Amino acid sequence: MSSDRSGTRGAGRRVSSIARSISMSYWLRRLVQWIFFDLLAACIALGLFIHACNQTLPPALMSPGAIFPNCDFGLYGGRAIAAWHYGVHAPDGTVYSFYLLDAARSIWPLPVFVILWELIDLLRIFSETRRVRRKLQPLQDLALTAEAVGQAAAADPMAADPLAADVDKMAMLEQAIARAGVDSPIISTGNQDLRPIEVALNRLLRQMQEAKLQQMRFVNDASHELRTPIAVIQGYVNMLDRWGKTDETVLDESIEALKQESDHMQELVEQLLFLARGDSGRNTLQRTKVNLAAVVHEVWEESCMIDAKHVYRCTVADADTADPRFTVEGDLALIKQSLRIIVQNAEKYSADGSAITLSAAAEGAHAGFSVQDEGIGMSQEDAAHAFERFYRASGARNETNEGSGLGLSIAKWIVDAHGGTIDVVSREGVGTRFTVSLPKTAA
Repeated sequence: MSSDRSGTRGAGRRVSSIARSISMSYWLRRLVQWIFFDLLAACIALGLFIHACNQTLPPALMSPGAIFPNCDFGLYGGRAIAAWHYGVHAPDGTVYSFYLLDAARSIWPLPVFVILWELIDLLRIFSETRRVRRKLQPLQDLALTAEAVGQAAAADPMAADPLAADVDKMAMLEQAIARAGVDSPIISTGNQDLRPIEVALNRLLRQMQEAKLQQMRFVNDASHELRTPIAVIQGYVNMLDRWGKTDETVLDESIEALKQESDHMQELVEQLLFLARGDSGRNTLQRTKVNLAAVVHEVWEESCMIDAKHVYRCTVADADTADPRFTVEGDLALIKQSLRIIVQNAEKYSADGSAITLSAAAEGAHAGFSVQDEGIGMSQEDAAHAFERFYRASGARNETNEGSGLGLSIAKWIVDAHGGTIDVVSREGVGTRFTVSLPKTAA
């Protein structure tokens, strides 16, 4: 019995070591990618800063032949960050100095967001190691079987042949694993006895490949969404720096635009952090008794007050708001947030004066709500991708530039966290209906 326990612990340590090695190899590559990305972004930002500074110089200094022999990049007055500058010396002795800290104040949300996202991404190494270890469980079972056969062979020399066969199988499997990788998720030995392990390992590699592609898409989409507000902020800052400081009209317009774009960036970062916390399992539900009919009625009243451009209808009767048939166990704030997201989506893609209908339903062990609009609608292909992060239908992009494409992803995460379902039915030019169904008891 003691020998069995010792063998089990030894196999467990080997599997943990393999899982840790696979996970560490993948995340070290991710770290190197982040470092190169940060260095490239810093170089691009520095180049843009120098270019923007040169645009403000007098015309006589605008040619490269006049600027580069007389420019310097260093410190004034010490080694503090505030002293870092880019300077150009004019022939008449005038020095034009531009300080990096002044430019950084206008774009600080971007590097903060990038650093936060990289840290969150790298912290996933701990969960990845556990996931790899679970997927390698069949390999541990095989190792224990091989050890048992070895012990039997030691007791009976005639049993040495099965042990040799298992050793050969392990060697074949190790070679197949060495040939495979995240970018080529195929393990094949041709041995039918190893087929179950091959299936489990191939499934693990496919999941890792999909996670890698999803991470790349997520970073690319997030960068794309942040690029527009940053470009607007930089444009207004440059305009203020050139002539807007003395023009009251330009100053007011710039301040309003900067506030709007800052609010948009803050909303986007908050949505990204919400989804990141959800992916890492750090969003917790505060479950209570929630009457969905009352939630629908409350959101309908709010929508009528804040949006006078649309006609809001509600099929929930006053008696339904106290009807126990509409009661579920869930997080009131998150359920209300999911409904608001769907209503705001309907408002965004519906013409002024059109109707938006909110309703609640209860049947058997489930209760739910739906939102029906008379907006531009979606094609079947767009509807199939409606809940993907950053996805917006082509017609929706043409209608408006507002929104980040994360709202419906958040709504779906909330519904999934409650063990429910969310469905969409849409026809172009007719409208869209979102239907949410939640179990009445905690999933």
